[in-house]
Amino acid sequence: MSELITAELVDLDLSHETKEAAVRALAERLVAAGRVTDLDGFLADVAAREAQMPTGLDGGIGIPHCRSEHVTSPTLAFGRSTRGIDFGATDGPADLIFLIAAPAGADNDHLTILSGLARRLMDAEFTTALRGEQSPAAVAALIRGEESSPAPEAEAEVQPSAPFRIVAVTSCPTGIAHTYMAAECLEKAGEAEGAEVVVETQGSGGFTRLDPAVIAAADGVIFAHDVGVREQDRFAGKPTVDVGVKAAINRPVELIAEVRGKAQRGDVTAPAGTAPPAEAPDTSREHFGTRLRKWLMTGVSYMVPFVAAGGLLIAIAFAIGGYQIDKAPSVAEHFGWTEAASWAALLFQTGGAAFEFLVPVLAGFIAYGMVDRPGLVPGIVGGSIAMTINAGFLGGLVAGLIAGAVVMAIQRLRIPPVLRGVMPVVVIPLLSSMVVGFLMFVVVGKPIAAAQKSMTDWLGGLSGGNAVLLGVLLGLMMCFDLGGPVNKVAYTFAVGGLTHPTDGSLTVMAAVMAAGMVPPLGMALATTVRGKLFTKAERDNGKAAWVLGASFISEGAIPFAAADPLRVIPASMAGGAVTGALTTAFGCTLRAPHGGVFVVPLIGQPLLFLVAVAAGTFVTGGLVVLLKRRRNTPTTAAEIPSTSAPAKSQQESRESVPA
Repeated sequence: MSELITAELVDLDLSHETKEAAVRALAERLVAAGRVTDLDGFLADVAAREAQMPTGLDGGIGIPHCRSEHVTSPTLAFGRSTRGIDFGATDGPADLIFLIAAPAGADNDHLTILSGLARRLMDAEFTTALRGEQSPAAVAALIRGEESSPAPEAEAEVQPSAPFRIVAVTSCPTGIAHTYMAAECLEKAGEAEGAEVVVETQGSGGFTRLDPAVIAAADGVIFAHDVGVREQDRFAGKPTVDVGVKAAINRPVELIAEVRGKAQRGDVTAPAGTAPPAEAPDTSREHFGTRLRKWLMTGVSYMVPFVAAGGLLIAIAFAIGGYQIDKAPSVAEHFGWTEAASWAALLFQTGGAAFEFLVPVLAGFIAYGMVDRPGLVPGIVGGSIAMTINAGFLGGLVAGLIAGAVVMAIQRLRIPPVLRGVMPVVVIPLLSSMVVGFLMFVVVGKPIAAAQKSMTDWLGGLSGGNAVLLGVLLGLMMCFDLGGPVNKVAYTFAVGGLTHPTDGSLTVMAAVMAAGMVPPLGMALATTVRGKLFTKAERDNGKAAWVLGASFISEGAIPFAAADPLRVIPASMAGGAVTGALTTAFGCTLRAPHGGVFVVPLIGQPLLFLVAVAAGTFVTGGLVVLLKRRRNTPTTAAEIPSTSAPAKSQQESRESVPA
């Protein structure tokens, strides 16, 4: 860290009470030293980074950092607070604050400073020396590494030669893109940080359990998930960092540093076997909104395969036998092996059977997300009742939440020891199903069914300006978080209309799929026509984005959004809004819930549908190019690929800089 910090950049009496004031004080020192040219512009870049994710680490550490066009050279300022300043760490305020500043585009420099500092902060002797030293010059020299910690023997114990071993679990609502991107980012960051990272991806196709010996030998655990971690007890008794899946994509280096810090302090989870017998996940530290989102996304994640299988079977049946195939007799009574109509009827009725499970599975796994396996029976029963009384998806959502809440209440009751053995098998399923059945049939079911009917009638009557406005709204939602919760709300709303299809609900499905295709296609177009505005890694991602966008996988745009969210997300939303508006204005319809261009023959007004997608793609791609060119600075590269990328040659670096 030579020449990164001098005595003038050290404040040993940082008296400010807020992180904004503390960062400003340190930034003023950078300005005075000629390392920052515009104080307010630099502070805005720091605030934008801080808004993405708190930069506090356990152990009283705050590391605000950013890449900024207002920084002349990689640098670091240090402040020591006597009161402590809140930087968002779970264990309280920070007293050691490091402000890291790197020029825009200096990705390797930025990550070198960040990762090098993170490694040194794992050394208790180093942080103790920082807290005790009274000379700014001595502190600067210590941070630069010119003075070693006073006890090298202790340092050898803290940082053994053997690599730090981490096991991780990644999962997202659909178990497709985010799950595997997070795993790759953690593995690459581990290589860069000298840690062995082994990831279990709990994706949509199931998961392969890590070898118990690998888990037993691990020094720490990282959970990066938006749905419940399956068989979480396997990882009990170890230092654990528990975050959302996007955190592993956006800041894998920080997660590795955090789990190392917990391992050093001996901060571990409860050993296996000490958790409550009902296996309810420990979410007591999370806000209710965060828990609610995870519960709902768990239900959606298990429902999506039924949607895809059932919807595509029905769509293929319509393609073979026409839309009148829904009136065909049961294939159990009549099936002609050589008749196309019989095969079409078979596909339609099989797809319809899969669709019958949508609401029960949604409700059952919402309850499962709340209380684990004890919630499955009352949740599925409640979802089936919702279908019986025509309460639809709204009824399924409510039934799942009610079932989970009822099981939670039962688990809090004091049970005689003699009954504990039959609680999960008999008592909880019996009592919870009775309560859920009563509430759904007698209390809340009818009002929800009325609301569902009103929504269905409204969709059926959509026309003109109302339809276009809804198309704009759905397009914005599909492109806001690229496969995240808002995207899934819009998608689930559209899929719900397929259970009782009308012209309005089929138009909504077409608008949702068309808008969801736009972000990756727009990024692919932008990297093709203006490749110099993007890094080599982004240009490679752009090639894959053509296929992902055409397949209706919105997550194909995530690498671009993670690298440059302030340009990519607004551009994607603008393109999605245009596509949603045009799709509804053209009256396009869609009976398949997925498939992208591969189900174009099943789309009503297919040519106009493609025109709408193309228009949104051009809007998104054009806006991204325009926004990147208007600001004559290098694209802010995501931390993920950079963590593991080898040092670039000067020529490669120049190719990464926007024109």
